[in-house]
Amino acid sequence: MIGGFAISGFPLLNGFISKGMIISAAGHDHQALIVLILLMAASGTFLSTTIKIPYYMFFGKASKIEAKEPPLNMLIGMGIAAVLCLLIGIYPGLFYGLLPYPVHFEPFTADHVTGSLGLLMATVLGFFLLLKVIKPEHHISLDVDWFYRMGTRIFLWFARRPVCAYEGFITEISNTVILPVIYFFARVGLWIDRNIVDLAVNSTANFVINMSAFVRRVQTGLVQHYAVGMVIGIMLIIIIYSLIGG
Repeated sequence: MIGGFAISGFPLLNGFISKGMIISAAGHDHQALIVLILLMAASGTFLSTTIKIPYYMFFGKASKIEAKEPPLNMLIGMGIAAVLCLLIGIYPGLFYGLLPYPVHFEPFTADHVTGSLGLLMATVLGFFLLLKVIKPEHHISLDVDWFYRMGTRIFLWFARRPVCAYEGFITEISNTVILPVIYFFARVGLWIDRNIVDLAVNSTANFVINMSAFVRRVQTGLVQHYAVGMVIGIMLIIIIYSLIGG
C-alpha cells in the first residue's frame, strides 16, 4: 500500500516530491498538454494500483485461495523500500542532494498539497461512482513480457525439434557409417604395425646385432688374418669383374 500511494504522488511520500517537481517544471515551461497528461497518469495510477487492486483484494468475492506469507528476504526488501519512500517524502533534501543540479522546489505548499489531495480524492469518488462499470473481468493482459515469453517458446521448440533431430541424425550417421570405417582402418593399421613395421624393425635390429657380433669376432688384431682377408677380397673382386666383363 505504501508503494501504491507513493507511485500515485500521495503527500509525505517520495512520489509526491518527484512527480510534483516534474509537473511543476512542465507548468513553469507553459506545457499545458504535458501537465494534463501527467495529471491523468497520476490519477490513473492511483485508480488502478492504489484503489482498484486493494479494494477487490480485501472486499471482493472470496476465491478460497489461501495466501502464504512471503519469505523473510522479500519482507526485508519491501520494508527497506517503504522506509525510503517515507524518508524521501518527509525529508526531500536527501533526494535533492542526489540530483546533478541544484534544486529550488518547495513541495509542502498549500497549493501543491491541496491540489494533489484534490486530484486523488476526485479519483476515489470517480471509482466508487463507476464501481459497477470498472469491476474486474477475466481476461489476459499482454505486456512486453509476451515478446520474450513467445521468443523463449520458439527458441525451445527450435532446440527440441530441428536441433535435436539434426543432432540425432548426425549421431546415427556417425555410429553406423563413420565410426565403423574408422575402426576398420584402425584395425588394419594395427595389423600392419604389428606384422610388417615391427617385423621389419626387429629383423633389421637383429641383423645389425648379429653383424656386429660377427665383426667383433673377425677383428682379431692379427696382421695375418687381415692379409688373408684382403687377398680373399681381391680375388672376389677379380672374379666378379671377370664374370661381368665376360
